[in-house]
Amino acid sequence: MLFNVPSIEVPVELFFLFVFLVVCELFPMPVPKGLSSLTFPVLYILYILYGIELTLLLHFVAVLSNGIIRTRPLRTIFFNPAQLVVSFYLAHVVYINWQNHHSFFTENPVLEAVIGFTILISVFYLVNNLLVDLVLLIRPEKYTFSLWAQKGQGELFSFFISFIYGYLIHFLGSQNRGEIDIFSYFFFFSPLVALSLLSSIILRLKSEKNRLKALFQFSSELNKTIPSKDWEGALESLIKNVMVYEDCLLFRKKENGQWEAVFIDGKLKSCKFSDEVFDHLEAIKAIKVFDQKSLKKGPLAEHFCDRIQAAVYAPLLIDEEVNGCLVLTKTRTKSFIVEDIRSIATVANQLAIFLKTKMLFSEKEQRILLEERNRIAHDIHDGIAQTLAGAVMKLDISVKKITGGSAAEAKNLILDSNEQLRAGLKAVRDSIYALKPYPTEQLGLHSAIEKKVRELNEDHSLQIKVTFVSRGKKEALSPMTEKVIFDVLKESLQNCVKHAEAAEIQILLSYQTDHILLKIADGGKGFSLLQAMKKAMKEPHYGIFQMNEAAEKIGAALQIESKEGRGTIIELKVPKMGLEGEF
Repeated sequence: MLFNVPSIEVPVELFFLFVFLVVCELFPMPVPKGLSSLTFPVLYILYILYGIELTLLLHFVAVLSNGIIRTRPLRTIFFNPAQLVVSFYLAHVVYINWQNHHSFFTENPVLEAVIGFTILISVFYLVNNLLVDLVLLIRPEKYTFSLWAQKGQGELFSFFISFIYGYLIHFLGSQNRGEIDIFSYFFFFSPLVALSLLSSIILRLKSEKNRLKALFQFSSELNKTIPSKDWEGALESLIKNVMVYEDCLLFRKKENGQWEAVFIDGKLKSCKFSDEVFDHLEAIKAIKVFDQKSLKKGPLAEHFCDRIQAAVYAPLLIDEEVNGCLVLTKTRTKSFIVEDIRSIATVANQLAIFLKTKMLFSEKEQRILLEERNRIAHDIHDGIAQTLAGAVMKLDISVKKITGGSAAEAKNLILDSNEQLRAGLKAVRDSIYALKPYPTEQLGLHSAIEKKVRELNEDHSLQIKVTFVSRGKKEALSPMTEKVIFDVLKESLQNCVKHAEAAEIQILLSYQTDHILLKIADGGKGFSLLQAMKKAMKEPHYGIFQMNEAAEKIGAALQIESKEGRGTIIELKVPKMGLEGEF
């Protein structure tokens, strides 16, 4: 014996140690690409008291039972206990070989036992992790250095706790503490079991917290892509950040009822989908998981590569109506655990809302375009068309006047027609200019502002210094929002140049937590806001009222502060609600 521990002859003590072993296996610490349990101290006691054969048998049964209880895949149920048994047996071989050939500390049996224990635990953890790493490298799924490092941290924690317990076993065993009974084992191993339970719960809670944090980040970033033009690429990037998969396919149902693939990330046998496939996708009303045996029953089974062993179909539902489907695959059967299914369901719900919002925006955009077409047609009919018709009528009359001998009257009619035609030509040019892409559409908001600032600074006749500062992370805005911001800026600058008599104008565009702020400040002579409001009511033009109406279209707030002799500050606050207006 290595220390004063009598042989356990009562079966209940053996059963008690086996229960500790099972509990520690049932509550392992989750680490990347696997789990790590704190069973080694219990294994070591069994090994010392009952030898290698019984220890391996009990360990195999404990790990096998754990796999069956957790309904893991058959390959995992048998591989995990076999892997652990092989690791412990190889550690035993190295340990026995060391005892037989390198026993230098016969005068200090405790030190010799501690060194032997260190060799045993080190070889066990080393072989066990090498086997796990080898399997993970062979699998089709990517096993990155980052995942290896994270897994190593969990294993080092398990090794450290087991080593401390092993040291305590030898330290306490070297002292004369009386007979060791079942209560001694209970009090000795209770902290280990408690630590196993607590660490498992804490790490699972931490994992759940990280999962919820990732989903929250996904939802936040998803809302920001609503006004983005490259939203398909943004969606793919966001899903990659929150999901682990081999293939990812996102389908949506368009306004006309036809289905289309929004994006496909992965390698498929074919990317041409029949109407029958889309009919099957539309029939899925709840999330479905297909594993190796049932994989061929899925709508896209014939499109997956042979290595795919599991697939999840998550419908995008709005008011019980299927608007699309999110499909994820993996190369291992039963690799989508409960937490994965919950995350996929949450992502699918967010995507359903997102795609529905995009569709509503598209419908609103079409309605706005139709209204604009009707407005232009109305303006042409009541404006340019009437002007041209009047000019043509006067020219017809002037021809009759000339042939009738009234040359003076004909000349006046021709001159009037000429003025009308000039006015009509100006109206046509104004309409053409109005139909041209807006500066923010051509350049983007920041570039349009920078160009406007540069034009003012290069105009030496103005003798005004204009500065522009942007703060915060730039975010995608809808074209309507960018237009309103630029219109308010342009009108404010125009008023400053015409009336403020300022030497400097400062412009700030700040992306803050809950809103976007545009601030224009000048050190000019200022004005009376009340008088300006009265003047704006009498002389309609794009002034305070028009700026305020434009701000209301995107849910923004316009604030003007000015005092005579103290300059003017104009602030436009755009809330981050749907960012921000219309398309």
